Amino acid sequence: MTFQNTREFAQQLDAQDALKHYRDEFIFPQHHGKNVVYFTGNSLGLQPKRTKQYVDDVMNDWANLAVEGHFYADKPWWDYHERFAQPLSQIVGAKPSEITVMNTLTINLHLLMVSFYRPNGKRYKIICEEKAFPSDQYMFQSQVAFHGYQPEEAIVEIKRREGEHNIRLEDIIAKINEVGDELALVLFGGVNYYTGQVFNMKAITEAGHQVGAIVGFDLAHAAGNIALHLHDWSVDFAAWCSYKYMNSGPGNASGCFVHEKHHNVNLPRFAGWWGHNKERRFKMEPQFDPVHGADGWQVSNLPILSLAPYLASAEMFAEVGMEKLIQKRNQLTAYLEFILHEIDAELDGAEFEIITPTNQEERACQLSVFLHGQGRSLFDYLMQNGVITDWREPNVIRLAPAPFYCSYEDMYEFGQILKQGILTLNNK
Repeated sequence: MTFQNTREFAQQLDAQDALKHYRDEFIFPQHHGKNVVYFTGNSLGLQPKRTKQYVDDVMNDWANLAVEGHFYADKPWWDYHERFAQPLSQIVGAKPSEITVMNTLTINLHLLMVSFYRPNGKRYKIICEEKAFPSDQYMFQSQVAFHGYQPEEAIVEIKRREGEHNIRLEDIIAKINEVGDELALVLFGGVNYYTGQVFNMKAITEAGHQVGAIVGFDLAHAAGNIALHLHDWSVDFAAWCSYKYMNSGPGNASGCFVHEKHHNVNLPRFAGWWGHNKERRFKMEPQFDPVHGADGWQVSNLPILSLAPYLASAEMFAEVGMEKLIQKRNQLTAYLEFILHEIDAELDGAEFEIITPTNQEERACQLSVFLHGQGRSLFDYLMQNGVITDWREPNVIRLAPAPFYCSYEDMYEFGQILKQGILTLNNK
């Protein structure tokens, strides 16, 4: 498609958008009486309008049934989490038995590492990406220290080549092979939070398994954003948050995947009563008998008021399907990239640089833009003029046009505000 940097063209694309009516299902912050241009669905998704009813249903059941809501609510609380298995399995490419929801993301990764980071003899090292999200870095450091290793010896970071913004797949594979029989675990992000680079999880998993390592993924920026096939790729485990592209609300519950090949293995885990045999849970037996499947990694009874918004979103994803979302995502992001290049050309270039890969297989919703000119002052201008975006040190703004609610006219409007901001700041 040949794009045009005009409002009329953007409006034509919106008119042709099969998902355009979903924009009206979300609540937008306002700026001078208008919807903001919202680019931070990679940090916190907008609130779906239907969410309130899901929360109100739980509140009403609590008011009217009290403790009996566990068994007699319209959606009984004791098995509320089971409603996620089918829709989330479709989103991440899994079997329903491989899916559970519980806790929050870093807690779940810690719990999964109890089972899947089992250093033994010389096989104790962890491979991760350079500049992983800080919470992952802290997790790695504390986990290896807990097992008695020095982080600088046990943690192997795959680095970017000098002068490059992204990590090459061949360098990941080479490092896995180099560490070889010292490698206990590969734990990567599915999408790098800073650059927006999508990693080849299938190839990474195959390489890790070939040297005898366990392979897991932090899918915080991948779930609800990219096509995933965790079961078919034979990924050992994964976890993700739900409040970014999945629009479940701030700090909300995390999803987990445990491949079925591990379901019949007596893996060590930190146990709790909600992971115990469902049919015998309330018999209060002294010996732990885990639920078969990923639910056997649950620990405590679940926060239903947190799960309610997540269920609203999961069912919305089930209505649309990842294929349609990805189709719009690709065109919307491509149009945003076109707008950025157009504005840069109009201003004689050198103002900013897109550091996200141009290859469609290595990017998804997010474009990370390195500002060579105004830096933080340009970010502040955008925020003050109705563009909600994200700043990351030293000089990057992240733009994530979520396909559920962002429009093509949003991309055009952003371009005009960006251009005016650069001109205004350059003339100061």
